[in-house]
Amino acid sequence: MTRYSIDPDRHELIATWGTGEGDLATRVASLPAGAETSVLLRLARALTQVSEAAWRTYTHPASATASMEPNSEGQRREEERKSFDEVPDAIARPNLPRDGMLDVSYSPLVESAHRAGRALHALDNADLTDAVLAETATELTAVENAELGDLTGRARQAVLLSRESASPTQVTAADHLLEQDPFGPAALFSEIDPTAAAVAAAHWLAAAAEVTAEATGHSPTTLLLETDDIEALPHETPTLVLGLLEAGTSPYDAVTGLVRHALHVADGLLPDPAGLREQLEDLDDELTEHAGPDADPEDTGLRLTPLDPKRPAPDLLEDLLSGIHGCWLLHEEYNELDDEDDLDSENREDAEPAGPPHDRNRSHFAQLVREAATAHRDRLV
Repeated sequence: MTRYSIDPDRHELIATWGTGEGDLATRVASLPAGAETSVLLRLARALTQVSEAAWRTYTHPASATASMEPNSEGQRREEERKSFDEVPDAIARPNLPRDGMLDVSYSPLVESAHRAGRALHALDNADLTDAVLAETATELTAVENAELGDLTGRARQAVLLSRESASPTQVTAADHLLEQDPFGPAALFSEIDPTAAAVAAAHWLAAAAEVTAEATGHSPTTLLLETDDIEALPHETPTLVLGLLEAGTSPYDAVTGLVRHALHVADGLLPDPAGLREQLEDLDDELTEHAGPDADPEDTGLRLTPLDPKRPAPDLLEDLLSGIHGCWLLHEEYNELDDEDDLDSENREDAEPAGPPHDRNRSHFAQLVREAATAHRDRLV
């Protein structure tokens, strides 16, 4: 989301947002001379809340819910997204106290806009109000562009967010980047929505696991455990995703399901009570051992989500790319290139330098993964 702040030295309203490579800032407006700092700070806080509420409609879209029935979560999200149209009027003509009473909107987005409007009303400066209206339009347009898969300009901040669904445009863009570099180019983290990037990465992890399983004899769902003996890697989540894919779950459903689960945990919800009960039953003995008053919760090994609930989609993307790297490590150990062909190439006087064996093997593995990913393109689309 975009954060708004007051520069007390230059007396300006500033907007800042992240891009995946660092933060950008812009001056929104000059502030009226003599304005109370407390009112200016109220304005900045309210605009930050407008941005937070608007971007939540992006990370928690109605399309990701199970129902659109009246009074359902899906309907509530849909109504909140429709409230974009109410924001300008709420800023320009906010609800004001009357006879000691104040009308408050049920919509977090609209109510935040009313708060910003009330701060502007107290400041009574037409130029500042016009600048805030223009800035709010820019922010809401950024959310709309991100929904369409266009992460340019202000919408680029979406690369830092975790979304319960994924734009097909963004999944395709991520797939193209992974085709160029199956190990995951840096652009995946700076140009692509992380949930969409993780959907594509799950597809490419499955291809890497297939290639590695064929070379090593391990099953796709156990090979990353073997990799952990070569290099310490986060193998649990990639293995979980591979198990879901092997069971017939699509990369889209596997990734969005995990991200959605983690976002619900971050919101303080218990998304899978039955699953938690099973975990508790499996860990009953360990819980008995570690459940003393001074016990460290981390010692139980019980997690409500395998992902970091503060940043589940980027965390999942990182783990899936680590899984692809792990497949390569195991493949390199088990499957060397044909020594005779290498020797023959080195002995030919007209042969070009082939490069270090490590690089040749890595390129060979990447090509095998490309072929496997292409052969199973249907699971991605």
